[in-house]
Amino acid sequence: MRLFLDTANVADIREAVSWGVISGVTTNPTLVAKEGRDFHEVIREIAGLVSGPVSAEVIAQDADGMVAEAKVLAGLAPNVVVKVPITRAGLQATKTLAELGIAVNMTLVFSVPQVLLAARAGAAFVSPFVGRVDDVGEDGMAVVRDAVSIITHYGLGTQVIAASIRHPAHVVAAAKAGAHIATVPFKVLEQMLHHPLTDIGIERFLADWQQAGQKGR
Repeated sequence: MRLFLDTANVADIREAVSWGVISGVTTNPTLVAKEGRDFHEVIREIAGLVSGPVSAEVIAQDADGMVAEAKVLAGLAPNVVVKVPITRAGLQATKTLAELGIAVNMTLVFSVPQVLLAARAGAAFVSPFVGRVDDVGEDGMAVVRDAVSIITHYGLGTQVIAASIRHPAHVVAAAKAGAHIATVPFKVLEQMLHHPLTDIGIERFLADWQQAGQKGR
């Protein structure tokens, strides 16, 4: 399972890329708005930091508007993937974009039927929102698990991105569910790295090393 970073913060992306663990980036209008910068400028900069897919979302609500925006976004960099919401217009736009060779990440997905529609429309990626499904008392990871099973069984080719990841346990569950990708906030990536026993172990090794050095004098 690959890891994407879910952010529009360039500093966080640069740091995560330096660890050698990030294969792509997902953004959305909320994340970009937090940065207070020009949308296209941010996407270009992010696309230059990672070699994998960078998802940038359309704002238009009609199919023609989505397609027009998508063409502009896809032209920003060769690794830009266009995020499109799963609506009637979104499906229509996805079909057109797939025919044009523009990769789509279908977003705001909360159910397995929506996953199947996205895949049939030609989406390259589909993003079930695990955390938000959990929030309404349902099993978000079950959506990921069933989505992977159906897509694999029928050879549909769409990759499942486990999105709305809230904590490291979600990442582990996504991997067990067979998700192709988990997209995580930088905070969760840091939580995956740290463990109190690792910190204690480093402190103990350093203390032992210093003590051995003192004895050797």
